[in-house]
Amino acid sequence: MNTNRSIVHMDLDTFFVSCERLLDSRLNGKPVLIGGTSDRGVVASCSYEARKFGVHSAMPMRMAKQLCPEAIILRGNSGVYTKFSQNVTDVIKESVPLYEKTSVDEFYIDLTGMDKFFGCHKLASELRQRIIKETGLPISFGLSLNKTVSKIATGEAKPNNEIRIPTGTEKPFLAPLSVKKIPMVGNVTYKALCDLGVKRIKTVQDMPMELMHKVLGKNGLSIWKKANGIDNSPVIQYHERKSISTERTFGQDTTNVHKLKGLVIAMAENLAYQLRRGNKLTACVTFKIRYSDFQTYTQQKRIPYSAMDHNIIPVVLDLFNKLYNRRLLVRLIGVKFSHLVEGGHQINLFEDNEIQLNLSKAMDKMRERYGDRAIMSAAGMEAKTISRWNPFTGEPPPLLANRHQ
Repeated sequence: MNTNRSIVHMDLDTFFVSCERLLDSRLNGKPVLIGGTSDRGVVASCSYEARKFGVHSAMPMRMAKQLCPEAIILRGNSGVYTKFSQNVTDVIKESVPLYEKTSVDEFYIDLTGMDKFFGCHKLASELRQRIIKETGLPISFGLSLNKTVSKIATGEAKPNNEIRIPTGTEKPFLAPLSVKKIPMVGNVTYKALCDLGVKRIKTVQDMPMELMHKVLGKNGLSIWKKANGIDNSPVIQYHERKSISTERTFGQDTTNVHKLKGLVIAMAENLAYQLRRGNKLTACVTFKIRYSDFQTYTQQKRIPYSAMDHNIIPVVLDLFNKLYNRRLLVRLIGVKFSHLVEGGHQINLFEDNEIQLNLSKAMDKMRERYGDRAIMSAAGMEAKTISRWNPFTGEPPPLLANRHQ
């Protein structure tokens, strides 16, 4: 393992809540929940005041309301959060040689070699203070020799603080912490580890690597390495997307086939436009449907490389017709395009219609000039709130992409 690296993990504290508090100071010091306001909704972010009641992100909003009846509940605004996130990104971009933005509120920064000129901890600390001063947002960071240890350190530094883990002290730092602190250990893996009597990272450190591999397979090997502070993964500034997708969970389960088909068309139309805007083509279309009993079905179909509505929408509708059971209430539907490659649409002399190609070109020009929502097919008119963001800019999508600006 490379012991000369200096990797910083920065995370904006309760980001959505902090943004809302900058807009309305009356929210300061009060329990705040942000997310879906219906009983079906989930908590996207919650203040530390709300966490004292046992509330956490990804919790059903109904449960959060029961735990913290006094909480102020806000629907959230992805447009506002994206702007605040961009402000922070701009400060980081000006100050460091290499950074990776992994979500709307999370960054990895590679400061390897900066000790010769400045001092990595001093640089990271001054950057944090500059972000707080220029954006007004609280932010925490962890500094160590790799991504895993730095990310865990950030969690320990919160709220609004910083921790440096000197090289060689990674294992003692990690040892007393819960195994749930290890990135990639979700609820299912945590339960499996607890069933083995493994609750602290020290127990994993003391276990033979072969045993972890035998019990949990490839995942067990990764967990063992992370528990021992071993992680050589680089900070990657930008990587090409392999797929794009969008999905919608309904506030109320539905069997309205007109509504469902309209949304399917709107999703496919929007994603196809994003492909064209990014000069990309897809060769695989996937449709996903989840019923009220949580049974989920997906089906995919390979197609000749395309980014045109008239090629893609019929395929998506065909998959919808194959999977849709009219007797059951639908909870969620989704569309995904994968096997993406660089390139523009290749006109087919025998199958492409000049009118369709000109129509698509004219619609794209209007969207570029007046915004993504400026024009859409009549069939998708009722689905105006599906996510509309550019997936090919290197920026992660906003977490509350379906909120009106």
